[in-house]
Amino acid sequence: MQHRKVAVVSTFIVLIAGLAVGQSKLQAAIASHLVDAPRFEVDPYWPKPLPNHWLLGSTIGVGVDSRDHVFIIHRGDSTLNQRTEVGADAQPAVGECCRSAPPILEFDPDGNLVKAWGGPGEGYDWPTSNHGIAVDDKDNIWIGGNGTGDSHMLKFTHDGKFLMQIGKSKQPTNSNSTTSFGRVAKISFDPGAQEAYVADGYANRRVAVLDMSTGAVKRFWGAYGHVPSDSNIGRYDPTAPLAQQFRNPVHCAEPSNDGLVYVCDRPNDRIQVFQKSGKFVKEQRIAPLTLGDGSVWDIAFSKDPQQKYIFLADGKNERVYVMDRNSLEILTQFGDGGRQPGQFFGVHSIATDSKGNLYTTETYEGKRLQKFVYKGLGPVTKMNQGVTWPSK
Repeated sequence: MQHRKVAVVSTFIVLIAGLAVGQSKLQAAIASHLVDAPRFEVDPYWPKPLPNHWLLGSTIGVGVDSRDHVFIIHRGDSTLNQRTEVGADAQPAVGECCRSAPPILEFDPDGNLVKAWGGPGEGYDWPTSNHGIAVDDKDNIWIGGNGTGDSHMLKFTHDGKFLMQIGKSKQPTNSNSTTSFGRVAKISFDPGAQEAYVADGYANRRVAVLDMSTGAVKRFWGAYGHVPSDSNIGRYDPTAPLAQQFRNPVHCAEPSNDGLVYVCDRPNDRIQVFQKSGKFVKEQRIAPLTLGDGSVWDIAFSKDPQQKYIFLADGKNERVYVMDRNSLEILTQFGDGGRQPGQFFGVHSIATDSKGNLYTTETYEGKRLQKFVYKGLGPVTKMNQGVTWPSK
């Protein structure tokens, strides 16, 4: 009997030890699939509903001012169906609901609509297809355009008073011009140098750097720092040698605090990094098998002084990547295709506020602005997190 008791106890000890080893291996396996990174949850209640039966069309720009007010720009009637969406705008009207909101809308941090403005006016040429909105260090508003004849940019005060048109409209494509542009996708700023970085864009194939006060072109470059070329290099082929020029559209050019510029070479599925002089530094391919619209749509930096993280919108694969800015390694990603909060249809533009919250807009049939609340640094899966729905 005593030997039997010893055998049972020994077996029990072995089982406990085996369970401990198994638990340790399980924890190690779980840990190997986790990484510390910024965490986000979608806010399904932000922004609040628009007044006046207003709807958004394809929403193709987002920026944040010094008070964390969020500005967006959308295309309105040109992307809204008058029979099924904006019957009140039809001629004659076919229903009481709905109508297009003005092109530029401003929201406060609580998601309330503060002001709406924009459109054709005296002294400037409103783009045939507005594209991108940016807020400079003086809270002025800049927009580009990617429609036919949109070879210029516009600058307004915070409240919509016209300040300056940079370039003339309806100019021919010329990636080496110092007086006109080629369907500008987005404008970003280096406040210290008072320079604007232009992703130029849908017709031209370059980054152009401007004096923010005068609009004068100071320098420009193409992929790898080459002199830009307007030659048609054909469609992107992921198996071909890397293209030595940007493809259309060059979709963003974001200067960082440490003197670098991160360029969205959208249809080439890559980020190219330069010094502010235009000298090439490095590149990173993102989802390089992505065809069509490409994977690299827009970039925003985290709000820590080191800008440690990049948030990259990928409107073709319907996700946002969280990347280490120094290594350009993808740490994690979130989002999925769909219509519900936290999902995307053509996630096009991205911006951060002073608290680290993310804002995204959606083009095509997405027609939406969303807020993703920053929940601090913590362990997240290295795989796609999917929809970052609020925790209970």
